[in-house]
Amino acid sequence: MLNFAILTISDRAAAGTRADASGPALAQVLESAKHKIQATAIVPDDLQQIQKTLIAWSDSQSIDVVLTTGGTGFAPRDITPEATLGVIERSTPGIVEAIRAESLKITPHAMLSRAVAGIRGNTLIINFPGSPKAAVENLQIVLPVLEHAVALLKEKPDSESGHDAFKRHATL
Repeated sequence: MLNFAILTISDRAAAGTRADASGPALAQVLESAKHKIQATAIVPDDLQQIQKTLIAWSDSQSIDVVLTTGGTGFAPRDITPEATLGVIERSTPGIVEAIRAESLKITPHAMLSRAVAGIRGNTLIINFPGSPKAAVENLQIVLPVLEHAVALLKEKPDSESGHDAFKRHATL
């Protein structure tokens, strides 16, 4: 079981003129997989507010993974990747490369994603699109590796044993 936080980034949802559908959709998938949602929030497309929330959650030591939804596209106010890059300490490009590769099998619009992923302290931060359908599809792509990723971040003694299990599975 992992501890998650979900940050919805949307001017309209933050203003209350549109309901947040992506955050609850992600939470439903995570809870169905027996993970715990420690925090949720909705902020506008504002660099300082996004960064303040990401920093607080990552530095709290109680959140394993922060998922953001929204603000990853080409619109002028889509600044989630820039906000994320401003707070992470190490980039994890393989995560977004896998997401884009799998998402391209579903829609050519996946190549328009500017999402990033990275590590701050012992917390993994991953950007997802604002569409509930796309956010859930992206989550399902990365969900199988998140427990192992967090075990490595937390330097759990048995974290390396997961590598052998994947090798054995791949050769069957």
